[in-house]
Amino acid sequence: AVRFLDGVRTLEAAGVTTYLELGPDGILSALAQDCLTEAVDVAFVPVLRAGRPGGEAGTVTAALAHAHTRGIALDWRAYFAATGNHARRVDLPTYPFQSRRHWPEPAAEPAGAVAQAGSAAGNGADARFWDVIERADLTALADEFDVDGDRPFSSVLPALSAWRRDRQAQAEADSLLYRVTWQPWAGQGPDRGPAAAGTWLVAVPAPQAADPWVRTLTDRLYGGGATILPLPLDVAHGDPAVLRAHLDERLREAAADLVAGPVTGVLSLLALDERPHPEHPGVPVGLALTAALASVLTSEEFTSGPEARHTGCADAPLWCVTRDAVAAVPGDALGGAGQAQVWGLGRVFALEHPDRWGGLLDLPEVCDERVLTRLPAVLTAAGDEDQLALRAAGPFVRRLVRAGVPTDTTAARWTPHGTVLITGGTGALGRHVARRLAERGARHLVLVSRAGADAPGACEVRSELEALGAAVTLAACDVTDLEALRALVAGLEADGTPVRAVVHAAGISQPPGTGTDLPGFARVVTAKTAGAVHLDALFDAPDSLDAFVLFSSIAGTWGSGGQSAYAAANTFLDALAERRAARGLAATAVAWGPWADGGMAAEGDAEEQLTRRGLPPVAPGTNLTALERALAGRDATVTVADVDWARFAPVFAAARPRPLIGDLPEVRDALRGDAPGGGAATDTGTTAADAAAAVLRRLTDLSGDDRDAALLDLVREHAAAALGHPSADAVAPDRAFKDLGFDSLTAVELRNGLGAACGLRLPSTLVFDHPNPQALTRHLLHTLFPGGSGATGVPFVTDLDSDPQDAELRRTLAGIPIGRIREAGLLDTLLRLAAPDPTASGPGPEAADAAGSIDTMDLQDLLDLALDGGGPDDDGPTGDTTSNSNF
Repeated sequence: AVRFLDGVRTLEAAGVTTYLELGPDGILSALAQDCLTEAVDVAFVPVLRAGRPGGEAGTVTAALAHAHTRGIALDWRAYFAATGNHARRVDLPTYPFQSRRHWPEPAAEPAGAVAQAGSAAGNGADARFWDVIERADLTALADEFDVDGDRPFSSVLPALSAWRRDRQAQAEADSLLYRVTWQPWAGQGPDRGPAAAGTWLVAVPAPQAADPWVRTLTDRLYGGGATILPLPLDVAHGDPAVLRAHLDERLREAAADLVAGPVTGVLSLLALDERPHPEHPGVPVGLALTAALASVLTSEEFTSGPEARHTGCADAPLWCVTRDAVAAVPGDALGGAGQAQVWGLGRVFALEHPDRWGGLLDLPEVCDERVLTRLPAVLTAAGDEDQLALRAAGPFVRRLVRAGVPTDTTAARWTPHGTVLITGGTGALGRHVARRLAERGARHLVLVSRAGADAPGACEVRSELEALGAAVTLAACDVTDLEALRALVAGLEADGTPVRAVVHAAGISQPPGTGTDLPGFARVVTAKTAGAVHLDALFDAPDSLDAFVLFSSIAGTWGSGGQSAYAAANTFLDALAERRAARGLAATAVAWGPWADGGMAAEGDAEEQLTRRGLPPVAPGTNLTALERALAGRDATVTVADVDWARFAPVFAAARPRPLIGDLPEVRDALRGDAPGGGAATDTGTTAADAAAAVLRRLTDLSGDDRDAALLDLVREHAAAALGHPSADAVAPDRAFKDLGFDSLTAVELRNGLGAACGLRLPSTLVFDHPNPQALTRHLLHTLFPGGSGATGVPFVTDLDSDPQDAELRRTLAGIPIGRIREAGLLDTLLRLAAPDPTASGPGPEAADAAGSIDTMDLQDLLDLALDGGGPDDDGPTGDTTSNSNF
């Protein structure tokens, strides 16, 4: 085996930051960059490059210069030895001192970087250590290191070394800890907000349709000027096909109410139905109905099929309302913890369908006048905020912040007492936990799984744990079976080994693209939530446990594409922990990021993909230290993840702003230059807006082919930068982006770079909507110079701007994806109108008919036709990607 990855990782671990490639080109330099776990201040310098000006001598000289600027010591005498007297030492010329620095400031290390662990450890622990030394306090020193003060210094040194390593590990773990908090919303004053005008489709559980709480909400919206279309749903509507037909029928009935315009929004109160589903008891009816509703609202048949013409809600945002499902303010009892699963589902929906997402809104059990007054403002003026809780004190918004860590390091190590029950104990994560607990002195470990001692590797795990001094029980028990779990717990108590701590690590993952049908969805949810519910019921007495740990996931904290069931289940675990804590019971839910060495990140190339997107898997030892730190804190829910926000945040917030993470300083730094006119200062003292204005001025001063060529060069340069190429020469103007190697991450990087350079807010689907650099250049030309000519020399239509209605028609047309227009059979017609065949003697009857039909169109006609999926001349798509991009 070549083991190239292992070789590069070994060099990285040894601290190598500059790599010289001695070979025929820079192939290995490009490959090695993807092998690193961290890419901070690392340079790859190929010594030979094919086809470069100056030949081999030029590339070698450039490589040496690059190494020299990075502080690498070079033998310049040897380099210049063959030049005779032509090369000699000279004194640098003097020059007046200037106040402006010419050297860039070194980039700050990310907060979670291992390199900072040592310095972070020195902030608190080292200060206490030197304070003890300064005071010559032998007793305090012995207590700090847990050694006998009368022992000689030679025996204290190993303890000091272990103490230092332990503090470094704690500092590294502390950098991975986050928590969710709720902050007052500054977007709306304390009084009355705007009315919720328009037509609202309100989906309600049929059993709660007449509930006074539901009636109060709908009456308030109606009184504020909104038209309400009730949509009662019951268990049978959990089948998307049944729901689609029912929704279609309901909207047909309400067609008269939609004359004034399409549906403004869809308000779902379905989460209120917490009854167990009759066929899948592990899933609440409300959760199943919400998933079905979201599926229907975003289905191709509903948004662009025949139903779209009369439904009127093909673009309406979806708002999901819950009652007492989040702990937003002190005193919230989380009576609707089961409804919290809709929050996990909603976060995934927000990632997968950002254009159709309204938000999540939690209301209290008692909605007084203050709550009801603010309700319309939240639904109509929330802006980017999409996770809110409305209380009598006002609206609150959800935020992710860094978690506080215990200052008393002696309390940061969990010492288990008595019996510890670990569900999923023979799985990868359960084994890591059991091993750490045995090392910490656990006397009895009960590893629970369906197979018990017959689970693969179970006997080896038992032998390993027993060698560490722990008694081990391999229990075969299905934790989703309450009676079986009850019998296990009772048996342990009867044997004199009652359970004193619980770690619920059982569950199954949801591979992307699966679990969207109700049986698959229920399987993922039940595997995680049923056991947690049963454990909560069995250990609900005060002081019955020292620790109650639930293994949750970041999929529930901020969502994960294709993980709707998994996110819903883990959000329930977080709510369950909050509810237990509110009752004074032990509870800690840890939302884990990817684990290395046995976690899901170890499957296939998941680790490489996650690292590339800013979520490198964390070593089990570091995660378990973070768990101990979390247990020593006061938060009922904690998130543990090593997030490279500079990589993660731009992709996460590509389609729409994500206020959840917006208060983290690293995120603000990562996104500062993302929005046009953001005002971020560059190294030269200018702002991003100034730089974009300079680009626009340069393009404006050019004309015709020169402008086209300059903008094409700009596109190619940014495409090369996103792909890691040294120059734009590697990007052929007519080669498809997908063939160049673009994926979702590099597409976002190109979008960000071009957006900042041109002062535009561009969609994250930029390279998918415009398949090659030439097509993208045409799009940018049209956007920056809407009256000029495109790269093909065909003038853009400008006479539509003369009338306000025509201007609105043009803006609407520009906002419709090309795919929709082609599916509707309009693409070829519009192309013929824009650039008729010059060889024809006249427009011909077909073009005349097309022009006539378009002349009679109003705005709604165009929308209806474009979203219908079939036009008057619908023979299917005939143009290729080039004709699409020409349009």
